[in-house]
Amino acid sequence: MLGGLLGSKSTSTDFGENMLSSVARQAIAQLFTRSESVDVSVRCSPASKILQGVVDSFQMKGKGLLIKKMFEAEEMEFETDAVSLDMSGLMGGKIRLKQATHAIATVTMTESGINKAFSADLVEKHLRNVTSEEATGLSGGDPVSFRAVKMELLPKQRVRISALTDLPNKDDLPIQLSAEVSVERRRRVVFTNVEFEPEGIPEDIQWLSEAMIPGFVGVLNQMVDLERFDLDGVSLRVNQLEVKGKELLFNGYAEIEHFPGM
Repeated sequence: MLGGLLGSKSTSTDFGENMLSSVARQAIAQLFTRSESVDVSVRCSPASKILQGVVDSFQMKGKGLLIKKMFEAEEMEFETDAVSLDMSGLMGGKIRLKQATHAIATVTMTESGINKAFSADLVEKHLRNVTSEEATGLSGGDPVSFRAVKMELLPKQRVRISALTDLPNKDDLPIQLSAEVSVERRRRVVFTNVEFEPEGIPEDIQWLSEAMIPGFVGVLNQMVDLERFDLDGVSLRVNQLEVKGKELLFNGYAEIEHFPGM
């Protein structure tokens, strides 16, 4: 029946592509805690190649996505290379890959979404009870915690970050810095070329605030790992990080081992 339907369509929107798009859209949408929209399209020319388990590409565009109940992505897009499918799965309404494939990927986060992520439990636990030597130099060796973290996106690939911490002789010590943001080893966001930002901090505690910056940045550089954006069967690798207005763009590729839930 599938073969007859495929062969009877001469328009660009054929049954096979629509069927694959529908199955893939339902599977991918389930990955997100919340989504404004998830659109999936399949390109296959001629359409009869689907009978051989081959499609030219899958393309996904999602908007207003919430990942793992914690991370907001304004937009996420990916487009795969040619894909080889297991036909036994396809006839059962499932998309199964014969082998892993790659896709060009872009993820867009807003400044607001980034700041909401800093209050997520998974993120906050990395900011609590920090015991590194850099962070505890002024606490007598006692663990320190950072809270109320906020980030502002700036021009020229820079960000401004503020936070609060407590020391034995000073509660609610403000920390303020600016830094260049980039990606390391395609997996981790790092902050370099750090500068102390004393504006608004009383002069008598500025030296304390500045002294806490290396420990705070050390925590941030170990914490922002892009594995947290990995989805079922999909791992992200980032080649370039770009600050664009009030948005942070992750450009790279996705390694797709299997379609979600399949």
